[in-house]
Amino acid sequence: MSSKFLGTWKLVSSEHFDDYMKALGVGLANRKLGNLAKPTVTISRKGDYMTIRTESAFKNTEISFKLGQEFEETTADNRKTKSIVTLERGALRQVQRWDSKETTIKRKLLDGKMVVTSGNYGEEIK
Repeated sequence: MSSKFLGTWKLVSSEHFDDYMKALGVGLANRKLGNLAKPTVTISRKGDYMTIRTESAFKNTEISFKLGQEFEETTADNRKTKSIVTLERGALRQVQRWDSKETTIKRKLLDGKMVVTSGNYGEEIK
């Protein structure tokens, strides 16, 4: 695991997040809250386990996992998923699967900032 991801990251801007949430089936009220949120993401490591904690004024979530090992996750929009995080080409790639559906969240570092892209059903949404 590359230690370059460790630390605290603050959302600066967001593009097409509403489209992504809509594709996931998130209702209008929760999408409005999600679009207002400016979360802080803290990535830490203890031994073989990584933790990604996302905090906002509306909801906090936390996942702990070993790279490459599937785990159960309850997402911010309350989906119960089977998730796996891998390190691929310098990016953290998180795949969430539920109800025969799948979405991918990719976190990479670019110019000292974390860039997160989320795609659903094979469609890349930035």
